[in-house]
Amino acid sequence: MTERIKSLLERTFEKEQKKFRRDVDWRPLLERFVADGIGDEARARIGLEEMLKAETPAFMEGERLAFLRTVREIPELHSEEEMDARRAQGVAFGEKGVVFNLTADFGPTVRDGLDARLAEMESRLAKCRAEDDAEGMEFIENAILSVRAVLDLVERYRLAAEEKGLSEIAATLAQVPRKGARTFHEALQSLRILHCAMWCEGEYHCGLGRIDQYLYPYYEGDVKAGRLTDETALEELEEFFIACNRDSDLYIGVQQGDNGQSVMLGGVTRDGKPAFNALSRLCLKACGELKLVDPKINLRVDKTTPLEVYELGTELTAKGLGFPQYANDDVVIPALQRWGYELEDARDYSVAACWEFLVPGCGMDINNIDAVSFVGALDAALRNLTRGRGDAETISYEDVEAEFLAEIQRRADALVVKYGHVEILPGPFVSVMSAGCIENARDICKGAKYNNFGIHGTGIAVAVDSLASVRELVFEKKLVSLSELVKLLDTDFAGRPDVLAAAKAAPKMGNADPRADETAKRVIDFWGHAFDGRRNDRGGVFRPGTGSAMYYIWHARDVPASADGRLKGEPLSANWAPALDVPVKGPVSVVRSFTEPDLGLVCNGGPLTIEMHDSAFLMPDGVEKVAQLVKFFIGRGGHQMQINTINRETLLDAQKHPERHRHLIVRVWGWSGYFIELDKPFQDQIIKRVEL
Repeated sequence: MTERIKSLLERTFEKEQKKFRRDVDWRPLLERFVADGIGDEARARIGLEEMLKAETPAFMEGERLAFLRTVREIPELHSEEEMDARRAQGVAFGEKGVVFNLTADFGPTVRDGLDARLAEMESRLAKCRAEDDAEGMEFIENAILSVRAVLDLVERYRLAAEEKGLSEIAATLAQVPRKGARTFHEALQSLRILHCAMWCEGEYHCGLGRIDQYLYPYYEGDVKAGRLTDETALEELEEFFIACNRDSDLYIGVQQGDNGQSVMLGGVTRDGKPAFNALSRLCLKACGELKLVDPKINLRVDKTTPLEVYELGTELTAKGLGFPQYANDDVVIPALQRWGYELEDARDYSVAACWEFLVPGCGMDINNIDAVSFVGALDAALRNLTRGRGDAETISYEDVEAEFLAEIQRRADALVVKYGHVEILPGPFVSVMSAGCIENARDICKGAKYNNFGIHGTGIAVAVDSLASVRELVFEKKLVSLSELVKLLDTDFAGRPDVLAAAKAAPKMGNADPRADETAKRVIDFWGHAFDGRRNDRGGVFRPGTGSAMYYIWHARDVPASADGRLKGEPLSANWAPALDVPVKGPVSVVRSFTEPDLGLVCNGGPLTIEMHDSAFLMPDGVEKVAQLVKFFIGRGGHQMQINTINRETLLDAQKHPERHRHLIVRVWGWSGYFIELDKPFQDQIIKRVEL
């Protein structure tokens, strides 16, 4: 790491960039929108124009890549009353209702430049006028003005750079993003501006996609021409990665760090050839040196991936970054094909924000539109069976499992109804970087090539363990009746410590115990088919997954104790992982349990999350052994995996003395964040994950 990069890194971490920030009162703009009844498309464009006009060109000493946010808040484009009125008319929205949780197709615009997009739009606008296509004209006109607003800010940056004597920055901004990038440096600068503009338009959880693929030609060309060495290329890349952390505290998220700035490395190309290259390797090296939470690294692998690539990824894990997150091409690509993605697109997959799979540029999938609580479904099933039936000796374990699956189906069906009509608010600028939007003269909010909805499955392991406990305690050992057990769940097993102890000792996922794992296989098979034949009103399918997002905290608040011995209020396990109180035999047994089901059926995303004590890397062969574990998981058909390397004592000390642990990074659910910046419930859940 060069001295320049060290200086930029430290000053960025110290939040020096905050000195450039200011507040803007956007209320008059929203009031004007409401009073004048301005349409959605125009609001999106005007909002971007006003946001960018309010921005002040600012530079940090020593930087060669420009652009940082100086306005803290992005304008609200719709009032709560307006949104509620739409909901009252039967309209559903994903989260804030805007375009979010996606990756634009940055590559072509980095290559061609925004002038090329403007030329395409001018031509398309003429066709819309000739066809009297009012909707098309509205979109294209607002998209053109949005692009011009971005270019206006770029020009103001260029002039400010000239005034400050920053000739290199000024020269770069004279080329990009107006014209196509010619060098690796220009490509990085163009990407930085395009990505920032998306956030300023109001999109959030904006991924960066497969940067090792669409930036590779510039890297390769510069190296061959002698303009770059690996050392200077690393410096360029590290500055770009640092820039990703300058504005991240301003981005929308449930917690600090939950901002969706994810990249995908490796895998295969669209024609099926190995894609891991020298730039992939350089990205891993840059992350290892910087030790920042952004960008979040995802690494595509398969059964043929050399162990060395797993080891490169594991070296980041050893540093405590919580990434890379691994994705298995052998499972994900066929799963996407089963859901209707064309083979070339499926091969080009990336992740949205955390771990939900999508195809950059041509997917307007809402990958986390909602979730089903498996723990809540089982609780409801037990009460359905026992309501008014006393001890009901005629009830069998098979009845319990059947009613549980029936409740899962009812909840899945309810979500299909709930999202019977989904609308997305326009994003004219991001549409310019999305495949087919200019050609079709329609905003991406109207739909893209793929328009699928992803549904999380929360607390799957807890539900499976609870089923195993019900079978053992009620039907095999007859320690308690089903009705009595349900009553005990409402009181945290009060008065029956023997039942609580037996519940905790019952079979659990994570120990390669077929009594639990066979149940998991049936549950996952059912969940994987729960939405078969159902389509949303945007023409897409519903994709079930094993992820939990923030629901592992939220859903835990909605249910009493569970039959596996979990008490009321205790959080569920995040994603596809053992329940928190399970004393597992070791990581190999966890992998065996959690790869027994067919995970290709539930490939919306949701990684196996393993907590590993940092002492695992003290031995010389620590990296190799953990890499072998990941390779073992992939070989057994695992879909996604992430490993957290943490130390319980360190985490507890960080809660007491946060000032001592400013750089401590943890994996939360599908993203990494600084531990001391998390709310206490999330901190406590992470600590509990490593108590065993």
